[in-house]
Amino acid sequence: MKNKTFIIAELSANHNGDLKVALETVRAAKRSGADAIKLQTYTAETLTIDCKNDYFKINHGTAWDGEYLYDLYKRAFTPWEWHKEIFKVAKEEGLVCFSSPFDTTAVDFLEELETPIYKIASFEIQDIPLIEYAASKGKPMIISTGIAEIDDIELAIETCKNLDNNDITILKCTSAYPADPADANLLTIPDLKKRFGVKVGLSDHTMGIEGPVVATCLGSSVIEKHFILNKEVGGADAHFSLDEKEFTEMVKAVRKAELMMGNVNYAMTEKKKKSRQFSRSLFIVKDVKAGDKITLENVRSIRPGYGMHPKFLNNLLGKVFQRDFPKGTPMSDKCY
Repeated sequence: MKNKTFIIAELSANHNGDLKVALETVRAAKRSGADAIKLQTYTAETLTIDCKNDYFKINHGTAWDGEYLYDLYKRAFTPWEWHKEIFKVAKEEGLVCFSSPFDTTAVDFLEELETPIYKIASFEIQDIPLIEYAASKGKPMIISTGIAEIDDIELAIETCKNLDNNDITILKCTSAYPADPADANLLTIPDLKKRFGVKVGLSDHTMGIEGPVVATCLGSSVIEKHFILNKEVGGADAHFSLDEKEFTEMVKAVRKAELMMGNVNYAMTEKKKKSRQFSRSLFIVKDVKAGDKITLENVRSIRPGYGMHPKFLNNLLGKVFQRDFPKGTPMSDKCY
C-alpha cells in the first residue's frame, strides 16, 4: 500500500449476476480514481445452510428483511468462475484486485489467483480459524470491525501476529446498510491506531462522501466504499453504493483533504513573507516635527507591516522625534 490513502471500490453484489456488468464496473472504478477493486469470494453453501426456519430469516430492519440468508447469498454471490477474468481486467486497468474470503476453500482459490491482500469482513472477525488460515499466507490483512468488541479486535490482531503477519489494517465500520451518520463515531479511528498500533481505515456504509473525507483527516490509510455502475438497475447492495460520478467526487475530495492536511509546518515561506507585508506595524499617522513627543495620537499600530513591531509601542511613548516626519512614515529606530 502507498503513503496516500488506499481507496477501494467494493464490487460486492453490484454486478447483479452479469459478468459484463462486473467487468465494466472494474473499468469504471479505474476511471473514478480508485486504487483497488475488491470482490467477495463465497457461495451460499460456504456462508450458511439452506434452512427456512426463523433463525435464518432476516428481520433486522434492513433492505433484505423477509429474505432467508441462503436465498440472499445465492442471489448475491460472485461466481468463482468469474474471478480469473475480473482479476485479469483489473490488472490491465492498473488496479489492485483482491477479495474477502469467507472460508478456507476461498483462501485456497484466491491463492491460485495470486491475490495480493486478504480482507476479513466484519461478520467474520470472530472466525479465528479463517483469520489464521488467511494470515498464514503472509499477505497484508485488512480486517473490518463492524460487529466487533475490543476483545474481538485484540484477538484478530494477535492471531495475525502469532503467525508473524504484522501487515495489519483495522477498518472502522458500522454494520448497517445504509449506516446512520450519527452512528459513524469516526473519532474511533485515531483511537484504534493508538490502542492497537496498526494501520487504520474506514469501511463506509453511510450515504454520501463525507465519511471518507473525515476519516482521511483522522489518519485513515484505507477507505473502502461500495461501488455500482447504475443504481437504477438495482441489486442487493445498490441502495448504499456510490455510482461512478459520486465515487469520482469522493476520490477527488479525499485527495484534496490529503493535500490540505499536509505536514506540521511553521516555516516562513516566500508567500508568508509577502503576506506579512499586510500585517500590522507602527506608523506615524500625523505630520510631526523634531522635538515632538511620541504619543498614541501620532503613532499607531496599523497595516501594512513595514514599520516597527507593535510590541514596541508602549516603550516608545514619551520619546522624542529626532526630525520632522510626514504622516505615513513607518516607525524605525532612526525616528527617535
